[in-house]
Amino acid sequence: MLHWRIVVVLFYCCIKTGFAQYRTKALCPAARRIKRGAATVDNPTFHKSFDDAHLLFEILLAGVDFEASGEFVVKDAELASLRKTRNLKVICEETIPRKITDIFQLISDLSNRTTHLGQQHFERTLLTLVYTAQEMVKSTTEHQKAVWAESFVSLYKAIKHDLTM
Repeated sequence: MLHWRIVVVLFYCCIKTGFAQYRTKALCPAARRIKRGAATVDNPTFHKSFDDAHLLFEILLAGVDFEASGEFVVKDAELASLRKTRNLKVICEETIPRKITDIFQLISDLSNRTTHLGQQHFERTLLTLVYTAQEMVKSTTEHQKAVWAESFVSLYKAIKHDLTM
């Protein structure tokens, strides 16, 4: 009887572990493995301490730009030269979704969540919110502005929901 319980518990753990990995991949599929030169980075994150959160706020306040070429630019030269900012650049260039269809897929995945976002997912969602705000401003037609505005509001609601959950 004891062996049967062990098998059931192991089976349950395997299902939960596999399901958790599936959910992680669904939110940010580009973040699983990032190749930087010869090195490979697994699930990069920027924020590891309160000082990092303060630095992120300072970088965003100083101004950032997502170029059409895919490059992430920090407008303040001093902040741009920091090692942590280079890590942020890799995250912004490689992990956050850039196509509107990918952003709406992220919004759909976020709306189906019943648990809090992990730190890395919250960070990426926040950076995607910054990206959508910038694309909304850069849009040339009313239809483009409306689509980007809808994605911005939806991401804002997802972040607000996560913070108040």
